[in-house]
Amino acid sequence: MKKVSRGAGQKEKPAMTIGLDLGDRFSHYCMLNEDGDAIESGRIQTTEEALRRHFAGEPAMRIALECGTHSPWISRLLEQLGHQVIVANARKIRAITASESKNDKNDAEKLARFAFCDPRLLSPLRHRSPERQQDLNLIQARSTLVRARTMIVNALRGLVKSAGGRLPACSPQGFQARVEASIPSALAEAARPLLDQIAALNASIQQMDRGIEQLGNRYPEIPLLRTVPGIGSLIAAAYVLTLDRPDAVQHSRQVCAFLGLRPRQSQSGDSDPQHRISKTGNVYLRSLLVQAAHYVLGRFGPDSELRRWGLKLAASGGKRGKKRALVAVARKLAVILHRIWQTGNAWQAFPLANSNTASNKATNKDLCMA
Repeated sequence: MKKVSRGAGQKEKPAMTIGLDLGDRFSHYCMLNEDGDAIESGRIQTTEEALRRHFAGEPAMRIALECGTHSPWISRLLEQLGHQVIVANARKIRAITASESKNDKNDAEKLARFAFCDPRLLSPLRHRSPERQQDLNLIQARSTLVRARTMIVNALRGLVKSAGGRLPACSPQGFQARVEASIPSALAEAARPLLDQIAALNASIQQMDRGIEQLGNRYPEIPLLRTVPGIGSLIAAAYVLTLDRPDAVQHSRQVCAFLGLRPRQSQSGDSDPQHRISKTGNVYLRSLLVQAAHYVLGRFGPDSELRRWGLKLAASGGKRGKKRALVAVARKLAVILHRIWQTGNAWQAFPLANSNTASNKATNKDLCMA
């Protein structure tokens, strides 16, 4: 999903406004007239047939619904029927999600009243296209298989450790061949199904990796982002498909807040305490950027302005310096990737030193000081 620009809430307002609280089987709705009075409420089945029967042929209405499992296909369906659809960011509407009187009927009415007054109060989102969602599903499915493989590997290590043994350190890809000889004979029967599952998961993950590698043929920005150290096809594809478009945010630095890499804020008067990062937004992409930061600061990371800056920060931060440096480098990578996507300029390890013109200096400074 991407954030809708500030002007998106300025569309012509239809006469009727509806709040639609989506449920797995039934969805509750509340309809307001042009004066803001509730004139109808009820529930309908969360099926395409029921929604078409209820909304098809009706005059154009403003319909607000929360983002969730069903919101992508329902928002597309309602837009096809000619209605103005607002997909609310559930994290931004605490008046609904943290209400002490939370129920489906009240949630539908609050959605309707927010949409009636000002859609920007709902921090509206726009779902990506079905094609891009399918490509992103491939990445999400791979993440699920990797987590399952990690769980099985850790379970097997725990079984061997409880029997007094210890499996050698190795990568998950070569786990079966490397550890099979180290498994005690008493655990062979219990370990065999786990080893078979790890081998099957490795084969499936390799097949998905080939599919993700091919995404670079459909999205030309992916090879461009891969010029950044630590950014492979997986991270580049996840970045492009998660943000959907370079105008998902107005400024490159806003990507940090979009991915939860910016410190939380609770400023009031003279009080402005320092907090940890918010950790909102896409958890998987944020973890991938931290992995890339590990490579940038690791022993195999190529020399660059970013690496020198991160190592300097890690050395001056005491015990927590390394962790803070990793998050800081991940935050810079998020901004740099967006800036490269916007400008079409490839990565430069030392941008200020390589710039020749005034325009290049401005662009390279953004890349270096992101």
